[in-house]
Amino acid sequence: MKIIIHGGFFSESDQSHEVKVAKQNSLKAIAAKAFDYLQSHTAEETAVYAVSLLEDDTLYNAGTGSQIQSDGKIRMSASLMNGENQKFSGVINIENVKNPIQVARVLMKENDRVLGGNGAKTYATANEFEDYSTEIPQRRKEYEAKVKNGGKGTVGCVALDRNGHLAAATSTGGKGFEIVGRISDSATVAGNYANRYCAVSCTGVGEDIVSNATAAKIVTRVTDGMNLEEAFEKTFAELKEIDGFAGAVAIDRNGNFFHRDSHPTMVFASFDGSTFEVFD
Repeated sequence: MKIIIHGGFFSESDQSHEVKVAKQNSLKAIAAKAFDYLQSHTAEETAVYAVSLLEDDTLYNAGTGSQIQSDGKIRMSASLMNGENQKFSGVINIENVKNPIQVARVLMKENDRVLGGNGAKTYATANEFEDYSTEIPQRRKEYEAKVKNGGKGTVGCVALDRNGHLAAATSTGGKGFEIVGRISDSATVAGNYANRYCAVSCTGVGEDIVSNATAAKIVTRVTDGMNLEEAFEKTFAELKEIDGFAGAVAIDRNGNFFHRDSHPTMVFASFDGSTFEVFD
């Protein structure tokens, strides 16, 4: 049983040492809680649980604290993939729900498992998700500064459960001030993908991740016989060819962790029940 989570990127140039320490402590605490949860839950359930905790933490750009788009509204995207049954579900540009990843989780039971915009919100309301504003004052100030003068960070979790099943979940509040209708990688297989061999969650610039098909490539290469490090090496070499900005975390079916970023510094934490690894 293993857990690895991420919370986007950290930049020394625009974030303080205090924020860095806060993210290190937050990720370690969430990884520990998620690992405890994994003891009695499936990989899919645990991935949703961990991402929900990340969505609720205003340090990250997902759920509460999401970025604001160019028209002053928050629209969020999230997806979930179960590696065992190969089901993928997601919401794209959903508004006014607390935990988009939990809406994606409910969609797993449907034949139509990826919903966008008003349809996603209507579905959430029909399934008793209450209206909730995910805006925080800090994001409004950042938005107003961009309007006058005119930020990246997605969250995710990959889990391996006691039955050897893998799952990946990813959630984002977007890149901020984007064109209305823009779709990120987080609710696509480029940014969130899993099968019986490997599971991957990505963060970074969505357009680069989609262009590179990052998560799907890594998983496919592991499935075809590459080890995790080799799959990352080849995929990130191809990302470099387009000067892509991305980070990814992964676990394979043998319990191996791997993580990599194309630009410093992706924030992440992993835990296997005895050893933590947290970004520096």
